[in-house]
Amino acid sequence: MGSANRVKCLRREKRQSAEYQYQKDSRYFAQIAEGLKEAGAEELSELGAEDVRSEFSGIYFRADKSTLYRINYLSRLLSRCLAPLISYACPDTDTLYQKAKQIEWDDFFKYGNTFAVSGNVSDSSISHSKYAALRLKDAVADYFKEKTGRRPDVSVKNPDIQLNLHIRKDEAVISLDTSGGALHKRGYREDSVSAPMQETVAAAIIRFSEWDGSVPLYDPMCGSGTLLCEALMRYSNIPAGVFRKQFGFEFLPDFDEAVWKQVKKEADGHIRELPKGLIAGSDMSAQAVRASRTNLMGLHYGNNVSVEKADFRKLPTLGKHVIVTNPPYGIRMGGDEDLEIFYKNLGDFLKQKCKGSAAFVYFGDRKYIKNIGLEASWKKPIKAGGLDGRLVKYEMY
Repeated sequence: MGSANRVKCLRREKRQSAEYQYQKDSRYFAQIAEGLKEAGAEELSELGAEDVRSEFSGIYFRADKSTLYRINYLSRLLSRCLAPLISYACPDTDTLYQKAKQIEWDDFFKYGNTFAVSGNVSDSSISHSKYAALRLKDAVADYFKEKTGRRPDVSVKNPDIQLNLHIRKDEAVISLDTSGGALHKRGYREDSVSAPMQETVAAAIIRFSEWDGSVPLYDPMCGSGTLLCEALMRYSNIPAGVFRKQFGFEFLPDFDEAVWKQVKKEADGHIRELPKGLIAGSDMSAQAVRASRTNLMGLHYGNNVSVEKADFRKLPTLGKHVIVTNPPYGIRMGGDEDLEIFYKNLGDFLKQKCKGSAAFVYFGDRKYIKNIGLEASWKKPIKAGGLDGRLVKYEMY
């Protein structure tokens, strides 16, 4: 064998030896809010994932490249998708550092890329998540310092590469965040009111409502319009990641740009127009109405969603609608109004003015469910954004 061929073979062997865990088994991990796991698993299967399994802190699944890209671009419920690079026994922070430093980090980083590390530790000899994350950060920085004389910059707010460290029962998994930051950050929220609803929770509420566009959808207390925006995106097939400039999977060593372009082109080709009058909302706060209109205007067909300033108690009848709403509670009301009376009024409004409609009301504080005075069809727990809320369905016959 000639020397040039020998060098090529050695390079190929080195390339194969640096194969990462996700490349060997096509297995990824999705982080998702508690209470959305079952729906998240369904969504993953719909998007083409296989071997979908819920675990205590998220969902494991298998996917080829195009499916991984599609999940990141289209998922409305997931928080982020992680690609495991290596896993190993990790009894102490020295082992954590040494093993992490052996990863060929220049497979992922180009000159000038910034990075950040998040860590989670449980039931392990290492007990401090922030210190564990710091040791991983040091390992990456020292790898480059020794190799190039320069350290990559850390960017907490908007890193190019987000690394995740998970240690449980002294077993460490180092992953790259293929989403490149939390997926709930859609990019349409230009304006906001206090304590806005998280986009993934709003998307889940629209999904649980099973609204399909056959009847109008209305939010009588729309706040900054998150439920309206998510309803529009679902009806019009607007990808959840449509505004995202960059995904973490673009930094994987086996990233295939042609496959990604094809996935994006196919998804964007399904976007459809929203008919006027199908989605609407209102709020008694002029600031909320302004915020809703601003956020909707950034989306395809957002100008076909009507938002008016109105007190829900004075609205005309809304028969044969799907009503979705996240009424004010403690942290959003500022204690200005008697909430028990407020929820009684909401119950009266649904009963008297929404005959033939189904209402899906999200209670950030579930103690007020009893004040609404209506019999629930079902209740679903949704924990997210520091709240342990309930989504309740009411049918007004």
